[in-house]
Amino acid sequence: MPILSTIHIANAFGILGNIVSFLVYLAPVPTFYRIWKKKSTEGFQAIPYSVALFSAMLYLYYAFLKKNSIILITINTIGCATEIAYLTMYMIYATKVSRVSTTRLLFLFNVSLLGVVIGATYLLARGHQRVTAVGWICAAFSVSVFAAPLAIIRRVIRTKSVEFMPFYLSLFLTICAVVWFFYGFLIKDYFIAGPNILGFIFGIMQMTLYVVYKDRKQQILPAAVVETSKCGDHNHIIMELKDVDHHHQDNSSSETQPNNKRDLEIVVLDNYGEQLVHGVVLLQPNPTLKLLH
Repeated sequence: MPILSTIHIANAFGILGNIVSFLVYLAPVPTFYRIWKKKSTEGFQAIPYSVALFSAMLYLYYAFLKKNSIILITINTIGCATEIAYLTMYMIYATKVSRVSTTRLLFLFNVSLLGVVIGATYLLARGHQRVTAVGWICAAFSVSVFAAPLAIIRRVIRTKSVEFMPFYLSLFLTICAVVWFFYGFLIKDYFIAGPNILGFIFGIMQMTLYVVYKDRKQQILPAAVVETSKCGDHNHIIMELKDVDHHHQDNSSSETQPNNKRDLEIVVLDNYGEQLVHGVVLLQPNPTLKLLH
């Protein structure tokens, strides 16, 4: 009975990593289906897709510099194609202002910055040194991307709400980090394995917070729209928040106590997701407001 070698086990993790990563790449499909159906990008931003495209292009460059990296080449080619498709649809349905800002963003990340990386590594490094230099750049960028959920984690702790943190996306990203860690570890590529340790830690933190806060009750907050206006892709809606007094007043008292004013933190829920907002907000029409504190 043949014994599986390390390279066979590594390839198995690599193939599994390709499958899980492909599923993660498909996560925005419902979002872009809504964009296509509405023929508008509404309040969506192109930044996540531009960053994802830059990451895929960077790792694709790294994979071409290494030998026997067909697994990395495959998934990052798929990643580039997927993100380009998303960005193309975004540009078709975006406003003129959004198209201009997205074009600038793509030029900054995917042309200028990537061009600097390729040019500098070709001019300043040779052979294995070039692979190492690009590996460090990939690892540093991956760490910065994995650190992005810190803002979400902080928001969940502050609001005690997991509305902003889909559980299954966190689960798949955690699985993805575990699989790619073992792939990198088995082929002794620590530029792949290292950043995924951080990805695993943040993934576990997110899922733990989800378990802790998923059953927290949220109170509906009454509100009245007092002013609306249009600005670009957004509707500005100024709302008067009505705080509810839960203490029963003495019917015999003729004096009216003043309402206690307090800063309220609310979530705007619409057909396209939610935002944490304060005071005057950018939101879609007819929001539902939920009191978090």
